[in-house]
Amino acid sequence: MIGFVQAGGASTRFGSDKALVRLDGKTMLARTTEIVAAVCDSVQIVAPAGKYPNPPAVVWADRYPGEGPLGGILTALSAISSSFAGDPWALIVGCDMPFLTGDFLSHLRRRAENSTAQVVVPQSANGLEPLCAAWHVHALSQVQAAFDAGIRKVTEVIKRLPVEVLDQSAWTGFDIEGRLFWNMNTQEDFEQVRQILQRKRQP
Repeated sequence: MIGFVQAGGASTRFGSDKALVRLDGKTMLARTTEIVAAVCDSVQIVAPAGKYPNPPAVVWADRYPGEGPLGGILTALSAISSSFAGDPWALIVGCDMPFLTGDFLSHLRRRAENSTAQVVVPQSANGLEPLCAAWHVHALSQVQAAFDAGIRKVTEVIKRLPVEVLDQSAWTGFDIEGRLFWNMNTQEDFEQVRQILQRKRQP
């Protein structure tokens, strides 16, 4: 399985690049890349060309900058189709989930590699989590067709694909506090995350 960390977002609500925010001395991009690298055969970053001068992994230039998460997913699937042998899965993860764990990603990898679906995606109280999901290379043609047709909502594309949904029963054991898929969308979110991590470090 090939890992891809998505780091191409505009971070409009956050006010600065979320990927470069530091928690426990590491940027979110570095933290997420390390977690994904530990469970995948290799890891790449999808981001606009030249956005990160010293990235923690090889960067695949986003082929569709400004087109949202679906453009990044399509870039990742195109990359594994052209550059990796066999019929690989892509583990595609956003870089703004501070409570994501390697244990859960390992579980997701196992589920995907034993699945007949083309997308294996967890579902939280907020709905599907397509930026913490496994996408098979065979999904590329349908994703490309949907993109070319003007669709940009990732969940709409998933409806066109054979999908395996991991409901709460499949991941709650990795996340008893319900924070696994938290996104840092605002500075207030970041401050809340920082305080939670600080409390965890206290004896």
